This record gives sequence, C-alpha cells and structure tokens, in this order.
Amino acid sequence: MGRIKAILYKEFLQMRRDRMTIGLIFMLPLVQLLLFGFAIQTEVRHIPTVVFDQSTSEESRAMLEAFVASGYFDIHYTVNSFDEVNAMIDSGKAKVGVIFPPDFSREVKRGGSVALQVLVDASDNMVANQAMAVANSIGLLKSQEVIAKKINADLNSLPYDVRVRAWYNPDGITAYYMVPGILGIIVTLTMVIMTSMAIVRERERGTLEQLIVTPIKPYELMIGKIVPYIFLGYIQITVALLVGVLVFGVPIRGSILELYLLTLFFITASLGLGIMISNLAKTQMQAFQMSFFVMLPSIMLSGFLFPRDAMPKIIYYISDVIPLTYYLDIIRGIVLKGIGFSYLVGQVICLIVFSILFVTVSVLKFKKKIA
Repeated sequence: MGRIKAILYKEFLQMRRDRMTIGLIFMLPLVQLLLFGFAIQTEVRHIPTVVFDQSTSEESRAMLEAFVASGYFDIHYTVNSFDEVNAMIDSGKAKVGVIFPPDFSREVKRGGSVALQVLVDASDNMVANQAMAVANSIGLLKSQEVIAKKINADLNSLPYDVRVRAWYNPDGITAYYMVPGILGIIVTLTMVIMTSMAIVRERERGTLEQLIVTPIKPYELMIGKIVPYIFLGYIQITVALLVGVLVFGVPIRGSILELYLLTLFFITASLGLGIMISNLAKTQMQAFQMSFFVMLPSIMLSGFLFPRDAMPKIIYYISDVIPLTYYLDIIRGIVLKGIGFSYLVGQVICLIVFSILFVTVSVLKFKKKIA
C-alpha cells in the first residue's frame, strides 16, 4: 500500500510540473466541442451561384427571386456567356449555374413549357444533392402558381421545365468524392504526427545537444528533418491513387504530373506544421496532443466531410488557415474536374505561404532554444 501511495504522489508531482500537458488535456476537448458544435451543419444553404440570363426579362428576374428567396442560393456572379459559367464552376467559385434561354419571357407569356437549365457541381455530393432537390422544387412550385391562375390548364405539361444537370460526378458515386479527400487526410495524418515528434524526440533522447554542438545551422536541421518525409508522402499518394483507380474506379481527368507537382506544396506545408509543433512542444505527449488538435479541425472543417458553404461565416474563415482546405480543392479539381494550374493558383499560393510561415517559425523557435 505504501508503494502505491509513493507512486501516486510521484505522479501527482509530475502532473504539477507538466502543467502544459494537463492544460491541453482539459482545454482541447472544450475548444473542439464548441468549435465543431457550431461548425457542423448537414443542411447546405447559401450556395454560391452564377447566372447567365439571356432573357433579361421580368419573368426571369421573378424566377431568380424565387431561387434567392429559398435561402439556398446566393447569386454571386452574373455573366454573359456559357464559357464564363463553365469557368466559374470549374474554378469552384460557384457551385451552381442558372441559365435562362433567350425566349424565356416569350414562352412564359405564350403559356407553353419553357426550359430552364441548372448546372450543379456534383464533385461535392452533399451540396449537389441539396441544390438539385431545391431547384426542382422551385420549378414545381412556380409551375403550380401558373397552373392555379389558369382555368383550363394542362396538368401534364409544367410551365417551368427545370432541367438539372450534375457535372463531374453525375451518378453521385460516393467513392469519387471521398477517395481524393481520404488521400489528403492520410498525408496530413502522417506528415503532421510523425514530424511533430522529430525535435522533441531528439530532446528526450538527449541527442539534441549533439546536434547543437555540430556546425549544422537551424534551417539545415529543419530541411534534414523534412526531406525524407517528402519521399514518404509521395509513396503514400502513389499507393492511394492506385487503390482509388484500380479498386474504386475513380477517374483521373486531369494531369497526373500536375497533381504530383502541386502535391509537393501541400506536403511541405504539412511537414512545416509538424516541425513547428515539434519545436513548440516540450514532450512527445504534448506534441501528440497538439497534432491531434490539428487533425480534427482538418477533418471536420476543411470540407472533407461537411461542405464549408454550410458553416457559419466565422468558422468558414477559421477553415481558411487549414492547409487541407486548399489541397482538397486541388486534388478534387484535378481528379474529378480535370482542371489545371490556372484555376488553382490561389490555393497553391496559400500552401506556399503556409510552408514558408511554418518553417520560419520553426527555425526562429529552434534558434531561441539554442540561445
């Protein structure tokens, strides 16, 4: 019994000394609970929408007002050609495109059935399903309003024929949407957690002092810790892509070379984040807890499971500081949409900024420890 008391006393003393670890244990679940409780929404509203109105009539404006009044569509862009609609959806700036034909007003006044085209980015299944269901419902409701005003209305012909077209994943195959995202999660998990242990492991083993007394510079040490994991990241990506294509039949519509090139920026950003955590943590337990705190937001807020458009604005902006958010746009854009670098410049720039920022903070923090 006395030995047990001694061990307990020793553990309590250790806990008092390691206050940072205890603080993380209590604070991280609370922060994550509040964050995810507000962020996770399954109902997607305010979907960014682009409009090409060739009619520019009172009738087309009334239909657009019905789309906006539903609360599910926000008209962010008005363009003047089909090519501009395609570019907006390809780039991800708009998830839905609404196209009115030139004779929209004339056909409505004549009492015939008029077609209205709605294009939906189906690379995100949850957004696509919501958008298609609501668009069809709006067409049906507007048609019922017209029919109710007519005495001898033809009930077999709807005045508004809303033709919804799903792009990139028309069959709604879940694997096409999930597999590229899972690839990003795997790389994040491996790169952040493994590298977050790098410096702190050297410190606990007592080998960090040996590195410090050598003529090696801090940035050279950081690069030496990062480079081997870049090769590991590419091996993981290659295996995951092969499984996705051969087992799940995921199509790769874009350039595989471009995908590998742009993936480098995501790997370096993830490794830089891991190295920064390793420099901030004092023990491997702290490093693991910090990595876990990074992983959950990456999974929940990046758009991997839940669409970012459904999140409150403040959570949406928080997700902008997660590297995986930008890589999901890159890999889904290249794999599912077949788009190239010209559409992904913004995402690449953000990943480069993250890489430089994380590595710089790591070097400065390591210099401070040496001093």
